[in-house]
Order: sequence, then structure tokens, then C-alpha cells
Amino acid sequence: MAHECIVDTSVVKGASGVEVEDIAKRLMDYGFHAPTVSFPVAGTLMIEPTESESLAELDRFCDAMISIREEIREIEIGTADKQDNVLKNAPHTLERVTATAWTHGYTREQAAFPAEWIRGRKFWPAVARVESAYGDRNLVCSCLPTDAYAEAQPSG
Repeated sequence: MAHECIVDTSVVKGASGVEVEDIAKRLMDYGFHAPTVSFPVAGTLMIEPTESESLAELDRFCDAMISIREEIREIEIGTADKQDNVLKNAPHTLERVTATAWTHGYTREQAAFPAEWIRGRKFWPAVARVESAYGDRNLVCSCLPTDAYAEAQPSG
């Protein structure tokens, strides 16, 4: 039995400029691991709950998706800025939310605690958004240089 659900986000992209990646990153602010994006179909989210997920957890995910749809609607109707909004800037790390300066047109509260139920179980993403295409094309190795792994040659 299949357990995947593919959500096409192209309708909201046209009306709001919100990309599939924006939705995936915003889910992190709600405490969920970002789902697979653009596979097997470009511009989609592949949501794959497993048998181990409780009904309460599935309901929590649905509530997050409904809330994100309302955030998108705010962009569509013009009450949220098309570029400076909770979706385009997601995920929001602890470091960013608690920084002295806050230059966004939305509150820190909207960024970090988009739903009341998050307060008691907040998961803080370790890093903010990384430009995905750059990372895909420019691999960076954090390993030691290869000669550091060479065994020491016996002397003498």
C-alpha cells in the first residue's frame, strides 16, 4: 500500500511567488523535517508519513500545512510582503530570532512560534537557509587534507 502524497505547489507560486522550497523550509519552523521537494515531479512536495506516526502527529502536520496556506494567502492579498515574509526567510534559527536587530516586517513571534502548540516543543533549526543550487554545484569538503590520513613512515 502506498503511503506517499505529492502536493503540487504551482498554484500558490503563481499567485504569491512562494516556491516549493519556501514551504519545505517553513515546515522546519513548525518542527517538521523538510519533505522531499521536486521529486518525482518538479515543484511538488512529497510527503511520506510512516506507519509509526500517530493520528495526533498527522493532525499536527495537517494543522501546520493549513497554517502555512494562510501565510501564503497573506502574501496573495498583500498583507505580507512578497519578499520579506515568514516563508521566504524560513527557517528561523534561535540565533536570528534572538539577535538584537530585527529588520523584518513580521514579528519574531510569527517567525519562531507560528502556532501555539509549538511553544512547548520547539525545535530550533541549526542553520538558516542555504542557497540550494549553489550548494549542489559547489561541493565543499570539511575533511582534513588527504596527506593527513597517510600513515607515518617508520624512520631509519
